[in-house]
Amino acid sequence: MWLFFIEAMMNSLEEPDPSSSLPQRLLAAAIVVAALYFGRELLIPLALATLLAFVLAPLTTRIRRLGVPRGIAVAAVVSITLGALLGSSVFIAGQIRELGRELPTYQSNIAQKFDRLREQLRAPGIFTEASRVIDAVESEIAETQVQMEARSANVRPPSRVEVVPTSPGAYETVTGWVARIGPPAALFAITLIYLVLLLLNPEDLRDRLVRLLGGSVHRATDALNDAGQRVSRYLTMQLAVNLSYAVPMAAALWLIGVPGALLWGLLSAVLRFIPYVGSLIGAVFPLLLAFAVDPGWSMVAWTLALILVLELISNNFVEPWLYGSSTGLSAISLIVAATFWTALWGPIGLVLSTPLTVCLLVIGRHLPQLAFLDVMLGSRPALELPNRMYQRLLTGNTADAMELAEESVAASSPRQFYEDVGIPLLRMAAVDHHSTEASAEHRHHIITGMSAVLDELRTRHSAERPQTPLEALCIGGRWTVDTLGAGMVAHALALDGVAVAAAPTPAGAVTAELIASLGAGGAKVFVLSYFSPQPEKHAQYFCRRLKRRWPESKVVLALWNVEGADLAAIPLADWCADAAVGSINTLVAEVAARLDRVSLLGWTAAPVGAKEPERVRALRDSGVLDESLRITFDSAARRAADIFDVPLAMVTLLDEQWQFIHGDSAKAGRLGPGAPERGVERSASLCGHVVADGAAIVVPDVQRDPRFAGNPALIEKAIRFYAGAPLRDAHGHVLGTLCLLDTQPRTLSLRDAKLLQSLADELMEPLRHPTRPDALPASPAGPAAAA
Repeated sequence: MWLFFIEAMMNSLEEPDPSSSLPQRLLAAAIVVAALYFGRELLIPLALATLLAFVLAPLTTRIRRLGVPRGIAVAAVVSITLGALLGSSVFIAGQIRELGRELPTYQSNIAQKFDRLREQLRAPGIFTEASRVIDAVESEIAETQVQMEARSANVRPPSRVEVVPTSPGAYETVTGWVARIGPPAALFAITLIYLVLLLLNPEDLRDRLVRLLGGSVHRATDALNDAGQRVSRYLTMQLAVNLSYAVPMAAALWLIGVPGALLWGLLSAVLRFIPYVGSLIGAVFPLLLAFAVDPGWSMVAWTLALILVLELISNNFVEPWLYGSSTGLSAISLIVAATFWTALWGPIGLVLSTPLTVCLLVIGRHLPQLAFLDVMLGSRPALELPNRMYQRLLTGNTADAMELAEESVAASSPRQFYEDVGIPLLRMAAVDHHSTEASAEHRHHIITGMSAVLDELRTRHSAERPQTPLEALCIGGRWTVDTLGAGMVAHALALDGVAVAAAPTPAGAVTAELIASLGAGGAKVFVLSYFSPQPEKHAQYFCRRLKRRWPESKVVLALWNVEGADLAAIPLADWCADAAVGSINTLVAEVAARLDRVSLLGWTAAPVGAKEPERVRALRDSGVLDESLRITFDSAARRAADIFDVPLAMVTLLDEQWQFIHGDSAKAGRLGPGAPERGVERSASLCGHVVADGAAIVVPDVQRDPRFAGNPALIEKAIRFYAGAPLRDAHGHVLGTLCLLDTQPRTLSLRDAKLLQSLADELMEPLRHPTRPDALPASPAGPAAAA
């Protein structure tokens, strides 16, 4: 409830006056923190019950699926939980009682060790004499001071009086026990009541939370689902990590000979739910017992070594492997959250700090008015790579900018770095050029820093120019940033073996000296780089001058700041240009087409798996190529297109050479009435990559992906977006895909990608049970699925 109280407070602060926004938000934050602190008696049980409900709700759902009424299912789950807690408590109490009976037998070992330590400390050393002199001086000073105070007061020193307490009566004893046991018992009882209520009516609670969140029902539902999944995944992974630590610890302590090995293993598993301090507390008990049991130090050494090894393995291998991005929280936010919740709610707040902070992160991710929580708490970078480099260049930190550029290039390629980082960075610089916030110093830092970065990349990733006439010339349109963009294009083309050069930006206009400097041959392709959002007049004039001088040459306009729809609407004939592009990969493909250099297109053919013959045999034996299944696959594709709101969805099936499509989306190569239609070759099919990898693939923008940007089949059909999920049979063979396509770039969230895979699995479910008589039943006839 406190989360929604925060959200309501933030909603109330959406005032039109920005000057009062910050003070009001700070006041609201102070009110919320005060409410969390003073309302902790109510909120702590509710938070504990909600956390337990995340764990027990799946078990309740499974029992209800067996036909058991909800009340009986909840009673059974709660009873099992209470029984497990009671059994664990009895076991722990029994182990502690047994260890308590054996502790007197270890007194001699403890006394002997302390005696040896005392003897070692009393042995003569370097500082022994100095310490003895200091002690003697201090005692003399103290004695003299006491004597002087006694003479001056001329009174006798006070006598020592000892107060002997009386033994408490029965009433006082019972009252003391109640005072100690009452608060934990009340907390347990209230938490249990909340837990039962949460499990009995979760749908009503969810509806009320959606209403409290307000705004979009879709957004509120996504926030609740995301929070539930993250918290459940975190608790599951935490349990797995704790067990992977506790089981080896109990076994190793038993081998070492430490008494109560099973108890310490169980205790370590429970205590590790407490962040940071739980593992330390769990390690203290076996170390102290090893110190008491063994007359020597070998058992202590082995126990300490065991704990250190387990901590290293758990912290550096097990936790990163199991946790991954289960919470989405940054490391510093976890520490700050632990401190904050511990200060508010004490030790229980420390236990609840991670789940509570996960809920805050999810709310900040889904509610725009609380988006700052996602920035503060999330593990995702606060700035995208182009923004990070831009910020480094603004501060004049060219070294960090070079380091970021090299990391990006090492992960992909120089061309992809220019596509994903270089062009967006210069686009920001062009937009800020005329801004009142951009000073001359800022512009100087951007230009000089980016020039240094490009020079460094050209040095480290050099390309020798072929001994051929000039094939392409890249020219900056007007400004210095245009020249930097032209330099990126020239380097990308040079790395692909093109005889290319870059020319400086004309000083405000196309000068006759620039035209004359190109010589009589000019170049086969001219690339004009513009970051201006409205380059019409200058680009037209430039193109006409170039065409007039070299009518056989081709002119490609790189309009980095023109939107996709406006780019497609440019009248190329009126501008005397042959093509207009907005990305590096598309530009390389255009230059390759003008030069008849297919090798420059840079697309990756679909690979072939090691078990391809077996997969193709399973495809032909499955019957999915039969024309009787045409209506079923058409209906599935149409359903996917409607759900994801895309203009094109298909069910594709791939053999060793071709991609076959069920539906009317491809008119060429029809094999027969109702049979799947033969499409592109498998090597040029994006679905071929899904079949080879055995996993779903999402390509937000085909032109920006070096694997597919130059694929001629995609260029011909103007495909910009692709998402495909594998169709698996009962033996795990990938027969084809259920894929989505669009002529515009778009994104697909992880949740939507999982939904696409579930639709593919649902389509293939009858094939995984071939004995069923309704395997792949035909749906009612309807329009084709594709468009």
